Amino acid sequence: MEVITNSTKETKDLAERLAKDIKPGVTLALYGDLGSGKTTFTRFLVEALGSDARVQSPTFVVARKYKNINHIDLYRLTTKEEVRDIGIEEFLSDKEGINIIEWPELAEEFLPKDTVRIYFEYVDDEKRKIRIQDIN
Repeated sequence: MEVITNSTKETKDLAERLAKDIKPGVTLALYGDLGSGKTTFTRFLVEALGSDARVQSPTFVVARKYKNINHIDLYRLTTKEEVRDIGIEEFLSDKEGINIIEWPELAEEFLPKDTVRIYFEYVDDEKRKIRIQDIN
């Protein structure tokens, strides 16, 4: 599915629709350049999944947990060994939790086969192109 959102409200609406299809144990991999909307989308998605936590970019701490949601940001990591060292395999083996991974490129070999990949593209200050792989 490919969607063009023209505002943060439309991005929020998309996250709310997606949240209805997300089941425990799923991993979402979010791809896109800086400023393309990954963390904003994550904030809306975490809220739609029932958490009232204040979602922040975990860039400096790498991972944050909100209820049964693991928000992982691999932006600052540079090797697969660092990805392993943060406990990525433990996060991904949690069948009760939902994993949201920003900058997942270094973790590709660890991701489950059924990972839902979401691609974000900056179009302009308000507009984003978001392509979501089908959720099984």
